Amino acid sequence: MTIRKTFARLRSAHEMALIAYETAGFPSLTDSISNIRLLADNGADIIELGIPFSDPIADGPTIQASSHVALEKGISLEQILEIVSHVETETPLVAMSYLNPLLSYGQNHLFEDMKSSGFSGLIIPDLPLEESGDWQRKARENGIDLIFLVTPTTSAERLTALVKASEGFIYCVSLTGITGARTALPPHLSEFIKKVKSLTDKPAAVGFGISTPDHVRQLKGIADGVIVGSRIVRAMKNREDVGALVRGLKEACIES
Repeated sequence: MTIRKTFARLRSAHEMALIAYETAGFPSLTDSISNIRLLADNGADIIELGIPFSDPIADGPTIQASSHVALEKGISLEQILEIVSHVETETPLVAMSYLNPLLSYGQNHLFEDMKSSGFSGLIIPDLPLEESGDWQRKARENGIDLIFLVTPTTSAERLTALVKASEGFIYCVSLTGITGARTALPPHLSEFIKKVKSLTDKPAAVGFGISTPDHVRQLKGIADGVIVGSRIVRAMKNREDVGALVRGLKEACIES
């Protein structure tokens, strides 16, 4: 199922999308692949798979540490694409990667290989909009949604351009800072999301700091989806009941 169809289905059911993040190769490559099925089976509507990188500037300590573990094991983008190609799931998969691993892989075959592996979308946090034209073209040619991030400090002109360029959904960064579980949502978050949604009918999903069912409930009726990363990665590290955690987050996406 495509990202677009997933959001359309959830919108008709008055549900928010739960986008669950995990780092590929953490705690091992085979574990991370098994966790794709675990996340999907327990309610994740879309799964974001982070490609490990040595300098993940947008990520907080939890995801940084998981990326470090994966890199120490020698996990590469080639390995990830190969093993993901054997995963059978109807849940859309979105890769999140910084530019360097993608450039090292080679842009010429990247999107073809992503499509063959079963990915539906790609997030590149450090890809400047001004340099994204070729990336957008190749993504469209291969049916991959190139998803852009917007922040509360994005200017009105740039926000309009980013919203127009983004496919699949708009990744709304909840705050000015790095990823990581937090105790409370920023006070002006709902105002920011409403501003984004006033510019487009594309789905708006909120990430960075979303870590509890209560956070999710606070965004019901405002956002179209929530992205939970650090909290899930921490649960995997601590060997918590990840399935129960995801089920609780998804239930909050449904509750009125």
